[in-house]
Amino acid sequence: MSGFVAAVGTHAKSGAGQAISAWMRRFAALVFLCVSVVYTVAPTAAQAQNYTFSNVQIDGAIRVDQATVISYLGIERGKPVSTSELNDGYQRLVRSGLFETVEITPQGNTLRVQVREWPTINQINIEGNKRLKDDVLLEVVRSQPRLVYNPTLAEQDAFSITEAYEVSGRLAATVTPKIIRRSDNRVDLVFEVTEGKTVEIERLSFLGNRAYSDRRLRRVLETKQAGLLRTFVQADTFVADRIEFDKQILKEFYNDNGYIDFQTLSVTSELAQERDGVFLTFRIREGQQFRVGRVSVVSEIPEADPADFQRQNRLRSGKVYSPLTVEASVTRMENLALKKGYSFVRVEPRITRNSRNRTLDIQLALVRGPRVFVERIDIEGNTTTLDRVIRREFRTVEGDPYNPREIQQAQERIEALGYFATTDVSTREGSSPDRVIVDVDVEETTTGTLGLGLAYSTNDGFGINATYDQRNFLGRGQRLGLGISTASQQNSYRFSFYEPSIFSRELGFGLDLSYVNNQNNNLFYKTTTGKFRPYLDFPVSDRGRVRLNYEYENTDVYDVDRDNSSRIIVKDEGRRRDNSIGYYYTFDTRRSKIDEDLSFVARFGQDFGLNDVNPFVRSTALVGMQTTIFNDLITIRAVAEGGAIGVFDGGSTKVVDRFYMGTNVMRGFESYGIGPRDLNVPNEDALGGNMYAVMRLEADFPIGIPEEYGISGGVFLDVGSVWSLDDTNGGPANGACPVADCTVDDSMRLRSVVGFALYWDTPIGPLRFNFTKALQKESYDKEQQFEFTISTEF
Repeated sequence: MSGFVAAVGTHAKSGAGQAISAWMRRFAALVFLCVSVVYTVAPTAAQAQNYTFSNVQIDGAIRVDQATVISYLGIERGKPVSTSELNDGYQRLVRSGLFETVEITPQGNTLRVQVREWPTINQINIEGNKRLKDDVLLEVVRSQPRLVYNPTLAEQDAFSITEAYEVSGRLAATVTPKIIRRSDNRVDLVFEVTEGKTVEIERLSFLGNRAYSDRRLRRVLETKQAGLLRTFVQADTFVADRIEFDKQILKEFYNDNGYIDFQTLSVTSELAQERDGVFLTFRIREGQQFRVGRVSVVSEIPEADPADFQRQNRLRSGKVYSPLTVEASVTRMENLALKKGYSFVRVEPRITRNSRNRTLDIQLALVRGPRVFVERIDIEGNTTTLDRVIRREFRTVEGDPYNPREIQQAQERIEALGYFATTDVSTREGSSPDRVIVDVDVEETTTGTLGLGLAYSTNDGFGINATYDQRNFLGRGQRLGLGISTASQQNSYRFSFYEPSIFSRELGFGLDLSYVNNQNNNLFYKTTTGKFRPYLDFPVSDRGRVRLNYEYENTDVYDVDRDNSSRIIVKDEGRRRDNSIGYYYTFDTRRSKIDEDLSFVARFGQDFGLNDVNPFVRSTALVGMQTTIFNDLITIRAVAEGGAIGVFDGGSTKVVDRFYMGTNVMRGFESYGIGPRDLNVPNEDALGGNMYAVMRLEADFPIGIPEEYGISGGVFLDVGSVWSLDDTNGGPANGACPVADCTVDDSMRLRSVVGFALYWDTPIGPLRFNFTKALQKESYDKEQQFEFTISTEF
C-alpha cells in the first residue's frame, strides 16, 4: 500500500513540473508576441499619421509655374493629408519629367517642396565621328537647342545615331550621350561616338542553286562580296535592310528565266569573330524551269476581233517562260484596244500549268473591265520638281475612264525622265466605288551631270574638256547644258536650253549656241565657227518625234599656210555666213518597256542652205540597236550612220562644211586622221569628204573579275570611210605641182579597226579605256591607239 502511494506521489510531482514548464513557455511566447506587436504596430501607426498644411513653400521652380507644381502634388491647404497621399504627390512630381530632383519636407504647418528643373540645352555636339558627318547624324537627333534637356530622349537619340551607323555597315559603333553643365542651368549635350570598323560581306554564298553558279547570282544582287578593292566598293558593306531587296530581285531573276516556283528559304548572316565581317548565305529552292506551251488569243468582247490582237502577241511556244514577255504582249494588246477606242478593255492572261512536260499554256483573253473613272491625281514627294512636270506624263486626266495599263505606262514615262530615284504610282477607291484616286509618290534624285573628259594622242598629247548638264532645271523639266573645252588644239564653248512643253502642249522649244576655235595640230590653218540654232519638236507617234530648226552659222578660215597647203583649202580662206532650215525625225524605243529585250533608235534629217551662192542640202542618218544575250551577261550594240552633202548651181563645199571622222564616230584614228588627203603638198592636208559611212559593232561582257569591283570589258569593230570631193584639183596654191597629175584621190576606201574596251565604275565616275588596232587603213592615215574618258554625276 505504502509503496503504491509513494509511486503515485512521485508521478504527481513530475506531472506538476511539466505543467509549470509548459505554462512558462506559453508566457514567454506571449511576452515575445507583445514585444513584436509594439515594434511592428508602432511604425504603422506613425505611417498612418495625418498632416495638415496651411502653407506650401516651393523652391527652385523657375520655368515651371508654382500652380503647376501644386497641381501635380495634389495637396489642398487646410485638409488632412496622409503619409501615403504625400508619397503619391511626390511620385507624380517625379514622373512629370519637369524636374531633375524633387524633395518634400513637412515643417509644421508648412510643406516645403524643393525642386531642380531639368536644364536647357545650350548646344548639341557630336564627337568622334569621321565616316558620317555632323549634318547627317543631326538629322536623326530629336533633342534641340533651347529646349529642355530630357535624358530619355537623349538615350533615344543615341540609339538613332547607332542605327545610322548600322545602316552604313558599322555594327560595332557605340554612342554615349553626356552633358556638360554651364551657367544659368544650361547644358551642352554631347554624343560621344566610337565608330568601330565597317562590317563587310566577307563571303556571299548560296545553297540549293544548281542552274546558276554563285558567281552568276552575285551579279544579280545589290549586295556585293568584299575583295581586294574594298576601299573603293560601297556595295560590299553589310546592310540588313538591303537583304529584302536582294531577295526580291533574286526572285525576279529566276522567274524571268522560267523558274516560277523559286523560293528564298532563308538568309543567314554569321558575324566574324573580329566583328568586322559577315558571312552571308542565301538558302534557295530553284524548282524546275518552265517553257511556253500553247498560246492563244480569245475575245469576250463582240467588237474586238482576236485576229487583230494576235499580231501584237510576242509569246512563242518553246521559249523559256518569262513574266516580262507576257507583260509586253498584254501591254501591246491593251494599247491597241485604246487606239481602236475600246473603253474598259482588259487583257487577262490565263495560265494552265503542265507539270509533267514543264510547260505553261497561255491564253490571252480580252475581257470587259469594270466601269471606273479617274477622280483625281495626287502627287507627293516632289520637293523641287513642279507638279505639272509629272502630270504631263499622264495621258489620263480627271474624269477619264480608268485604264490600269495607261497608269502603268505613265509611271514608266515618269521613271524615264530620270528625275526621281523611286517612283510609285498606285490607286485607291475614291468618293464612290466607281471612282479611283491615283497616288503618285516620288523620291527625287540628282539630275545634274558634271563631266571631265581626257583624251590622249601620240601626236597631240592630252586634251581636256568640261561639261555641265542639268536635266531638270529649276524643277521645270527643262534641260540646260554648258560645255567648255580648253585643249591645246581646240577651244570650244557651247550653251543649250530645252523646254519640253510650251503652251502646256507636247511642243518643245530648244536653243543651241556654240563657238569653236580650232587650231588642231593636224591642220595647217585655223578656223572659228559660231552657230545659233533655235528649234521646235513634237511627237508624231508613241515613239517618234520631229524637229524643225533654223540655223545661222558664221565661219572663218584664217592663218592658212599658203606656201605648203593644198589649193583646195587656200581658196576657202575667209569669212562666210550661212542660213539654213532643216528637219529631223527620230524613232526611239528606249523609253518604252514593251520591248525590253531590244532597244532600237533611228534618226534621219536634212538641212537646206538658203544662201544665194552655193545653196546646199545636208543629209544624215543613224540606225542603232541594242540587246542582251546569255541571261543578260553580254550586251550587244550595232550602230550604222552616214551622211551626204550636195551643192547646187555648180558650187562646191567648203573645208568647214565637209565631214571628218572623229573618235566619237570611228575609233582608232585621230580627228582629221582619215579621208581624202592632198599628198601633193608638204602639209598633206586632210580635206574631209562630202560623204561618210560607218558601222560600229560592240559587245560588253564580264571578264571574270568579281562584280563588286565594277570592272567589265568589251570588244568592238568599226568599219567606215569618208570620201567624195567636188573639187579634186590639188597641189600647191601657186600652181607649181611637183608631179604631172595633182588630182586628189577621193574614192571610197574602207578603214576597219578592232579594239578592246575596259570599263571601270569608280567613286569619281565611270572610266572607259579603249585600246585599238587598225586592220585596214591607208598609209597616210593617222592612228590613235589609246583613249580614255571619265565622267561623274552629282
